[in-house]
Parts: sequence; structure tokens; C-alpha cells
Amino acid sequence: MLLSCQNVCKSFHENKIFQDCSFHIEDYEKAAIVGINGAGKTTLLRILVGELEPDDGLVVYGKDKSFGYLAQNAAVESGKTIYEEVLEAKQEVLDLEETIRSYEHAMKLAEGKELEECMERYTAATHRYEQLDGYSCRSETTGVLKGLGFTEEEFGKPVSTLSGGQKTRVALGKLLLTRPDLIILDEPTNHLDMSSISWLETFLTNYKGAVLIVSHDRYFLDKIATKIIEIDCGHVHVFAGNYSDYAVKKEQLRAAQYRAWMNQQQEIRHQEAVIEKLRSFNREKSIRRAESREKMLEKMEVLEKPQEARDDMHIALHPCVTSGNDVLSVEGLSKSFGRETLFTDLSFFLKRGEHVAIIGDNGTGKTTILKIINDLVEADAGEIRIGSKVHIGYYDQEHHVLHPDKTIFEEISDDYPSLTNTQIRNVLAAFLFTGEDVFKQIKMLSGGERGRVSLAKLMLSEANFLILDEPTNHLDITSKEILEDALNGYDGTVLYVSHDRYFINRTASRILELEGGRLNEYLGNYDYYLEKKAQLSQAAADTAAGQPIEGSGKGTAEASNSAAGYTTSATESAVKQDWKSQKEAQSAQRKRENALKRCEERIAVLEARSAQIDEEMSLPEVCTDVARLQALSEEKAAVEEELLMKMEEWEALSE
Repeated sequence: MLLSCQNVCKSFHENKIFQDCSFHIEDYEKAAIVGINGAGKTTLLRILVGELEPDDGLVVYGKDKSFGYLAQNAAVESGKTIYEEVLEAKQEVLDLEETIRSYEHAMKLAEGKELEECMERYTAATHRYEQLDGYSCRSETTGVLKGLGFTEEEFGKPVSTLSGGQKTRVALGKLLLTRPDLIILDEPTNHLDMSSISWLETFLTNYKGAVLIVSHDRYFLDKIATKIIEIDCGHVHVFAGNYSDYAVKKEQLRAAQYRAWMNQQQEIRHQEAVIEKLRSFNREKSIRRAESREKMLEKMEVLEKPQEARDDMHIALHPCVTSGNDVLSVEGLSKSFGRETLFTDLSFFLKRGEHVAIIGDNGTGKTTILKIINDLVEADAGEIRIGSKVHIGYYDQEHHVLHPDKTIFEEISDDYPSLTNTQIRNVLAAFLFTGEDVFKQIKMLSGGERGRVSLAKLMLSEANFLILDEPTNHLDITSKEILEDALNGYDGTVLYVSHDRYFINRTASRILELEGGRLNEYLGNYDYYLEKKAQLSQAAADTAAGQPIEGSGKGTAEASNSAAGYTTSATESAVKQDWKSQKEAQSAQRKRENALKRCEERIAVLEARSAQIDEEMSLPEVCTDVARLQALSEEKAAVEEELLMKMEEWEALSE
């Protein structure tokens, strides 16, 4: 056992966060903590890592077990570069390198017994260096940084010049490289784009240690988690499996609890009716029987009514009028900021009732497209046509549509003056703003609270075309599910940008991927998108290998809207490969195979020489020859360095 949490309780003033919290984490286990905002997830993590003391209970770690913790908005403050800061995680390796160099220098000058002792220490240091994978230390650091979305050109940037999100990514990279027995992460995907999240999923899934995560990213939890720890109304429940397994089991459990409560309530009503009937007889025997039944009822342990599923926030989206069939037409759209070109010549079309998601890496221009459509940013080129009877409702992830100095009540009443005070309060209550909360100023609200105000305004707009920019940001899982249900029941048209893959999977009927300044179209949800991406990658690999492409090639490219009149170039090139390109591909394949063969032969030579050097260095006559030993040591280092390069080359050629 790696970690044991035993009957932990925590309260702040009179507010009880959780009680009798008990669970354990085994070696190599991947667990996740879930719950609504405010349930106490982060508080629990802080107790586990020792930042907070529990009111009661114990947290016990296994003997000689280490952990690494990354808080939700942890940021590194340093004057070093990104690469230098992250490489610090390998400080033991760096220290060993210095130690080994000092021993090598000392062996040149030492003699006799002093030389023998120095050689023993050198051998021990070298052995430890190899145990820590010292030779791959720098390549591993580079791999982690690239995986988290940093380019090699950014490695030399001072950490002090980075944004808060970038600093958090640096802190995450540093933690991953320390490789503790248990990695504890609080919302690790907040500052990552889709490709970085996918890389982190693979890293954590294959991690040779345990992982404990707090996250609202359900797709992420599905890929990683093998255990779900739920905090619900102050109580902790443990479920085996990933998030989807948990969701099914949770609903089954809730349904069973509700049936048990209903049956008990029915039994109570039945007994009360019998008691009343017995008393109406007004006989001694019947009265005694009634009293006996009353005592039985008093001793009964009355079950609490289970909380209704997702009954906290209520969203109902209804368009005021039906739009025309053609909702949006975008042709030849281009945009640059200074010398940086985001995209050129983008074209796409939306029909009534479509739910379309725009995806892509951070900085590709997804939000800019939405702002151009809403006339908030001017395009460099292109034409945008809004269809007949189209009424737009815009959800801005930065909530610029909200006025910071207004109260929540004023924000609604000023935009919708026809609503009565009672109607406004009812709307705000549906979004969890009750009592005096409605008089809070917008600038005093959290990100999640501002999101709920924006959603309330969106619902009141009765728009038939919703444009949403990261609508699930700052929402807990339950609120996301409520929004998903509202959108799936919405008769209008939806265009949105999101990094929430689970949300996309549930709500999108078409995906537009913005990549390299171009749009690629996929008819379907996120799972379909992944499937088609994999097929295209395989088709490209087969083409490069000179193999024929199976099937007709109808997939992603022909999944586009027929009215759009365009297909993705990737499938076209795979299907309609002409003779010249096939010959070029075959030639490239032969060159790659020859390069791979030469690489393998060189690796075999280097490995043989490395083993030979080891044997030579162990010979008695060599051990006493400082000059020979130094030469062999330098040759060994050079061989290992070249071997590492050749292995990297082999991996690249083998892909």
C-alpha cells in the first residue's frame, strides 16, 4: 500500500467539508477524485500532502515512499531558462556528472591505494549514474517539454517572461521528471491544448508509479483512471473503473437508493393508515395493536431521500424564431496579427440545426474566428454572410459581455427590462444565485460564477444561433452534463470552440479542425474524429511505404457538407495517388530502409565496442594504468553519446 486515508474529517468554521473520508492508493494505481465545485477536492489533496491538518483521522504513506504535488495554479518563479529550470529535476544526475568528472581528474594524479579507492568510488558513481538513466537525462527532458507544448525555440526563454499558464506547464514538466512513487495533480489539463493533454494521458498511463488526479476533464479521466473517489455531500465513496464506469454505477446506485426510499415511504404511509384505522375502532385490543405499530415505526431507521440527479442548475434553451436553412457562410477568411499569420482562405458553411465544434492547438486562431463572426475583430480578407432570421447568442470565455461594476441582478434587468423582479430572481435561482447573492458585483465573482451569469443571459436571449467560446471552462462535471443536455435538446444551430473532448463527443455533429492555418472537416463526434485521424495517418504511412490503399477512401474527406463543395486534401492524396507520386514514395521508402539498415549495423558495432571497453577497464593491468583508463573512459563516453544519437535516429526511421 502506497497511501492510506483513514476516517479523515475537515470543517471550516461550521461548514463541514467531509467526514469519515477513507480510501487507499496501491502501488502503480491510477485514481481520480471527483465532485462538484466546492465539494472539497483540493482541500483533500492539501491534507494528503501535509499542507492542511485534518480535524480528525490519519493520512499514512508507505515506508520510503515519495510523492510529488502540483497545485491547480502552481507557477514557477525563476530567473533560469525553461530548459534549465526543468532540468533541475534531474539534479542528482547533474551532481553525479560533476562527481564522475572529478574522479576522472583525480585518477590522473593518484597512485597506489589512493588510486584504488578513487576507482572504487568512480565505479560506484558510474553505476548509480546508469541506474538513474543519466545518459538519457537530457533527451528525456526535451521529450517532456515538447510533450507539454514547448518548442525547442522556446527552451531558452527565461521563466520570468512566461504567462501564468506557461509557468504552470514548466512546474508540471519538472514534477513529471522527478518520477516520485505517487504523482498528485490538481486540474493538470487546465493550461494544456489537446495534443499536450493527449501526450500527458499517454505519459501517466504508462507511468511506473501511482497517480492521483483531481480533474473535470471526463475524457482524460476515462483514459487514465482505474479508480474513482467521489466526494458527495460530505461523504466519500470509492468506485472501481474509469469515469464512464463510475457514471453508470453512480446512476445505478442512485436509482437503487431512490427505490429503497420510495418503498420505505410507501411502507410508512401504509402503517400510518393501519394505525389510524385501528384507533378508529376504539377498542382496547385494537388500540394496543396500534400502539405496537407506532413503536415499530419509531424504531425504524428512516432513509434520507436521495438527491435528484443533476438538480442543482437548470438550463432550457429555446430559439425565439426558426432561422432559414442557411445559417452561416464563411468564404476566403484570412487573419494575421503583425507578422504572425493565423489562417488564410478559410471556408465553411453551417446549416440550420447543426452542432459544429472547432478544435485545434492553442494559438491557432479558433477564438479569433468566433470574434470575426461576431464583428469583434476585423478580418484581413474574406466574406461572412449571416442567413435569414438568424439571431446570434454569444458566449465569451473571457465574459467581456458582462459589466464588472454591475450587480448580477442589474446585469439581467438592464438587458431584459420586460422581466419582473420575481422572474429575474427565478432565472437567477435556476443558476444557483439566491438571496443576497443576486446583489454581488460581477467583478467580485469567480470564473465559474461569471460563467453561470453568461449562461443565464444566453438562455434569456432566445437566440437561434449560439456561438460559444469554451463554454465548459470553470464548470464542474455536473454542470457540464446539464449544459450538454440543454444543447442536445436545442433546436437551433450551435458553433463552438472547446478543449473539452467529452463535451465535444456528446454535443458535436461535425468537427472542424484548425491545423496549419487550414480547416479539415470531420462528419461526426470526437470519437469519429480520432478514428478518421488514425485512418488518415495509416493511409499516409502505407503510401510512404509504397503499399496500396485499402477501400475507396471515403471517410473524412467525403464527410463534408455537400453544399460546402470541398473535401480534405489528405484523403484525396491518399486515394488519387498518381504514378509519379507512387514512384517517389517507393524511392523514399527504399532510402528509409537502407538508412535503417545502416543505422542498425552501426548500433551493433557501438554496442559491441561499449561491452569491449567495459571488459578492458576491468583488466588488472588497465586498472593501474591511469592514462589508459582515462582514454578508455573518454572513448566510452563518446561511444555512449553516439549510441544514444543512433538509437534516436533508429526510432525516427522506424516510425
